[in-house]
Amino acid sequence: MMQTLTFKFIPCQTHVSNEPQRYSCVFVCSDLQQHCLRATAVGMQLKHERLSRLSSSGSSDVSNDTSTNHAESYFLRRENRLSARKRAEEEAANNDYKKMYEKALATNQRLKSRLETSKQELAMIQDQLQRAQESRSLQKRISDMEEQLKVKGELKVENQRLKDENGALIRVITKLSK
Repeated sequence: MMQTLTFKFIPCQTHVSNEPQRYSCVFVCSDLQQHCLRATAVGMQLKHERLSRLSSSGSSDVSNDTSTNHAESYFLRRENRLSARKRAEEEAANNDYKKMYEKALATNQRLKSRLETSKQELAMIQDQLQRAQESRSLQKRISDMEEQLKVKGELKVENQRLKDENGALIRVITKLSK
């Protein structure tokens, strides 16, 4: 969709009779039917029109030179003010971008350090977990060995009882066989 712009030149409300008429240039978007941008006309065509009106007004060359110089100096001063304002706005925008960049950079550094700290904590916790698992494994082995020692002790006692009983039976059988 293509938008077209129209230009309207509107006389300024403040007009001094001995100065050339000043105009404001309004850019209107025809598609939107609203003012998109309003700027004071500084264009060369308007400047030349004013100068030509001054020169055709019939006043003396000295007054034309004075009014021409006055108009030119006015436009130069105005252009200088506008360009200075534009540079200040651009510099402020650049400073804003710099501030946002520096803030983002600081945030990144903070997050990187937090990530590194978290990684170190994770490694430490994993090490502790591994040691705890090894400790549980060792405790389980110890309890299994203790259980085996207890069973071994009971088996020794049972074995000794059976040996004693066997010896008694052998003695009884030898007495009976005599």
